[in-house]
Amino acid sequence: MSVQAFRLVCASEREQLPLGINIECLECSGHDLYLGTNDCVIYHLLLVEQQLSEPMGLSLAQQTDQLYTSFTTTLQGQRQLGLKKPICELRAASALSRLLVLCDNTISILCSESLEPLPGSKIRGVLTFTLNENPVNGDPFCVELCLISSKKRTVQIFSVGQERVQLIREVATPEQACVVAADGHYLCLALSSRYITLNYNTGHCQDLFPYPSDQKKPIVKWISRQEFLLAGPSGLGMFATVAGITQRAPVRWSDNVLGAAISFPYVLALDEEFITVHSILDQQKKQTLPFKEGVILQDFEGRVIVASCNAVYVLIPLPLEKQIQDLLSSQRVDEALMLAKGARRNIPKEKFQVMYRRILQQAGFIQFAKLQFLEAKELFRSSQLDIRELISLYPLMLPSSSPFIRTHPPLHEYADLNQLTRGDQEKVTKCKRFLMSYLSEIRSTEVANGYQEDVDTALLKLYAEADHESLLDLLVSENACELSDSASWLEKHKKYFALGLLYHYNKQDAAALQIWVKIINGDLEDSTRPDLFEYVVDFLTFSRDQHLVWQYADWVLQKSEQVGVRIFTKRSPEENTQNGFCPEKIVSYLCKYHKALLIFLEHLVLEKMLQKEKYHTHLAVLYVEEVQHLKAMDSPDLEQIEMQRGRLQELLRQSDLYRVLLLIDKIKGTDLDMERAILHGKLEEHGQALDILVHHLKNFAAAENYCVWNSEGRNAPYRQHLFQLLLSSYLTLASHDNSFLVAAVDLLNNHPAEFDAVNALRLLPENWSVQLLSSFLAGAMREHVHALRMSQIAICLAKAENVIYKQEKLNLREKPIVLTDKKYCSVCRNPFQEPVFVRYPSGQIVHTHCATKSHVNSSIGAHPKSNKQT
Repeated sequence: MSVQAFRLVCASEREQLPLGINIECLECSGHDLYLGTNDCVIYHLLLVEQQLSEPMGLSLAQQTDQLYTSFTTTLQGQRQLGLKKPICELRAASALSRLLVLCDNTISILCSESLEPLPGSKIRGVLTFTLNENPVNGDPFCVELCLISSKKRTVQIFSVGQERVQLIREVATPEQACVVAADGHYLCLALSSRYITLNYNTGHCQDLFPYPSDQKKPIVKWISRQEFLLAGPSGLGMFATVAGITQRAPVRWSDNVLGAAISFPYVLALDEEFITVHSILDQQKKQTLPFKEGVILQDFEGRVIVASCNAVYVLIPLPLEKQIQDLLSSQRVDEALMLAKGARRNIPKEKFQVMYRRILQQAGFIQFAKLQFLEAKELFRSSQLDIRELISLYPLMLPSSSPFIRTHPPLHEYADLNQLTRGDQEKVTKCKRFLMSYLSEIRSTEVANGYQEDVDTALLKLYAEADHESLLDLLVSENACELSDSASWLEKHKKYFALGLLYHYNKQDAAALQIWVKIINGDLEDSTRPDLFEYVVDFLTFSRDQHLVWQYADWVLQKSEQVGVRIFTKRSPEENTQNGFCPEKIVSYLCKYHKALLIFLEHLVLEKMLQKEKYHTHLAVLYVEEVQHLKAMDSPDLEQIEMQRGRLQELLRQSDLYRVLLLIDKIKGTDLDMERAILHGKLEEHGQALDILVHHLKNFAAAENYCVWNSEGRNAPYRQHLFQLLLSSYLTLASHDNSFLVAAVDLLNNHPAEFDAVNALRLLPENWSVQLLSSFLAGAMREHVHALRMSQIAICLAKAENVIYKQEKLNLREKPIVLTDKKYCSVCRNPFQEPVFVRYPSGQIVHTHCATKSHVNSSIGAHPKSNKQT
């Protein structure tokens, strides 16, 4: 997977060096380029960077408005060291204006400007050397030099200042080392066949791994704090820490690597024919540059320089933003994101955040175009994508009033969803399902902040188009759907019930009801709610718009009186007290709807327990008329008649507010004898009532129940009188019909406690046996004995209470009460003038006249005791 990460630019042509002279080493510090040659000459060149808008040598297809970098070199000076050996290594110490030169196993220190050698500053017997990347001395005007001795198996640490060179440490190595890199107290060394790390402060040595003995030159490259890059076996570039572990996978080089360089986030390697570029982040090869006869590859303060025997080139990294965009253009999302994350260390924080957010958004749209919706969703969320960017891909989904304009430059190349899917309806459906799911997730989160109208409107359109069940949930909850756009969309897709909900949410109840009524009447087709009529009734029930309720009251009652009347019966108690829905007005209005009026009066009388005579009387009259109407039918429903009479009888028994005489006149001449008996009972005309029940109806159970419910809550004499009256009625007719005799016996045996036994026995015929009345006599005796025993218990309890009181009184009298001049009345706070007072059980003493006052402190106990004490 290639990516153009670097561009190779020539910095020094062959003509700048004499014929036959080869470059052996180089150093770059800022704009100063130093070349060491095989004839022991150091060349000082000025490296000048230039920006060209139309670089030479590029085709028209490659030329863009981007600035291209080129380099020129100008010779500043040169120095012949007077030896016939090649220059092996060069290192610049810019803070000291010094140049360290290794030639013929000797380090010479030169002035970096004039190339003049400093007297007395040579270090002999050096095989190779390096500068410590993280010196431990902390002196900014000193550099720490680490060298490998050519005469013995040691590494020497020198401190090099402007005036002197000082040996500060020498540490032995297990074998003769040939390459060294330094980081703080740690040295990474290449021995004859293996790599090690050595802490020169503690002497601890850590083996890393071996390398082939036939390798031309081992590579040890510092890349970051306490981490090194090493040329390993089988052409691998190995990463190792000072602890001997690797935190990254190796990169695969060729078997004959000559040099390596670091330009984060890339590792570059030079072999005999190519320069290869690998990513530190994923260890994959990203670019290959042809380069023959290369001898040196090094990095200097972020600049990578490669040299052949007689020319110098600079590897210019392309801007990371362009590399990332190239990867995204190739739809290599993972690589682009990895590269973007790796670029964090090289870009200012605020700029990086803006760049990275945009990259995430672009990556999200790439994944979206691949229908990788899960990955796209995570990228959209993490990048805080303006959700309108996504919605705008879907034609007509944004509200027509939305001012949204897509980001420039654009985040993707698609005009709309049709272009993205190329008209594939299956893909279009999947994309719409994704948007529906994503919008439903984010609509209540911070992602939708500020764009609630766009989100909710798009979601409504998607739900309506897909006939999704969540459409109604959206409209009955808090939402920001744009009214006109949403209404036309719902109407287009024939979602008329949902359209009504939309109008209702926007406080246009009249428009909502108009739509719903048309659905119920069949003018519009929408099967969303089969129970739409009941829904409309409930809607009117809870509506506070009185005008709207009265406007549709006739319509709902004409549809169904039983259901429609709920708009009055189910209203809140607060509204029923308002003039618009007062009972009088509703009763008057319902006169033309008989069933509805009956239900409403039942609601007033039986449910709300409204204590008004006119409603009770009106309801009773309607019950009577309903019974008469049912009886007058050609095929009367006896079960329905009995049920209606039961309601009438229950009302007559329970209510005491209706006009009794009016109802007696109302049922005169009918066969409603039971109801007439109840009405006579309300007038305390129990004789007439019992005469109807006993003589006319011969309904002994009804007569007995009559006495029971009429005697509820009454005193014993009243109950005894009522039951005795019924017994007398039975006994009067017992001589003519034995059934009355049986009824009398049953009455006595079933209700023995309701009779005065003595008076009842006087009414009974003398020829009745005791066995016949055994239940009555046993019950009467039980009741008499119970009453006697209860009275005895009450007397005993009263006596016991009296004894307790006397005991308390005696206990109080035994305790002395001392009255002095310093004691005051607990009520008036005045002293006592004479030894007469009242003492309370709590121990407080008060004047006798204070004790009689009604406002005595509540903490004072009851039952005061008068005392005279000195």
